[in-house]
Amino acid sequence: MVNSVLPVTQSKPLPPLRTPLPQKNVVNAAEHVSRPWKILVTVVMLIAAAYFLIPILWLVIASTKSTGDLFSTPGFVFADFNLFNNLAALSSYENGIFWRWGLNSIIYSVIGSALTTLVCAATGYALAIYSFRGHGTLVGIILGSLLIPGTVLAQPTYVLLVNLGLNNSYWGILLPALVYPFGVLLCYIFAQSTVPIELVEAARLDGANEFRIFVSVGLRLMSSSLVTVLLFAFLGSWNSYLLPLLVLTDSQLMPLTVGLTGWSQSSITIPGLQILTVVGSLVSVIPIAIVFVALQRFWKTGLTAGGIRG
Repeated sequence: MVNSVLPVTQSKPLPPLRTPLPQKNVVNAAEHVSRPWKILVTVVMLIAAAYFLIPILWLVIASTKSTGDLFSTPGFVFADFNLFNNLAALSSYENGIFWRWGLNSIIYSVIGSALTTLVCAATGYALAIYSFRGHGTLVGIILGSLLIPGTVLAQPTYVLLVNLGLNNSYWGILLPALVYPFGVLLCYIFAQSTVPIELVEAARLDGANEFRIFVSVGLRLMSSSLVTVLLFAFLGSWNSYLLPLLVLTDSQLMPLTVGLTGWSQSSITIPGLQILTVVGSLVSVIPIAIVFVALQRFWKTGLTAGGIRG
């Protein structure tokens, strides 16, 4: 028996590891900006901040004054502290009608923004997931509707509400708020970037119907982005003035914007309403600040949710 010996082949030495290239210093993009440009941007930001904060500062200082001090002292100088007396007068005037207006504003803003966000989410989800004839045309119409000012639509909306018998009612304010093209476009972008079509197809294979897929998959994936739409809708409802002015005639149904404007106009003949209007304006700012602080971490995430698409 001949033992066959396989020739031993000498393995080639492995090539040496590539010497890593020397790392260059990573320069932040901000370091390329020239110093004069930084100064200019800083000055512009400070001017913008002052433009928004100075009226709030004046509102805080003026709310602590009496009616006489409101006109006899400089605007940004404190006088005798009468804030609590002004709040008491605000609460007692016309049996506390101001707080009724505040409750109405909360109803219009909270319920209206929640319903608006839900409608925008469903519409944007449908535009992003489903393909149908006229899809591009419909998106173009929604985009073009943003060019129409709200004041142009106020009068036709009022006539329509009168014909439906919804004037001077809560529904006359809540129903028109559901039409929010800007929110629909935001939800359309959010759905495109956060809801994978593969996940929707998998849910269909599991036997889920379209409504369940939207609730269980779509809304959950879009939840952080929908806070942005909710915030914009809340601010729009809270600051709405023209449509409530046209639709509502009962003072018990008016929001703060309409009520305070009426006080401001009546203060020409009733001097005591001047300080009440100032204090009421200060109080009306507080809910907006609370909403911003409470939703801050959510709406910052939602603003960038549609910027990256996988």
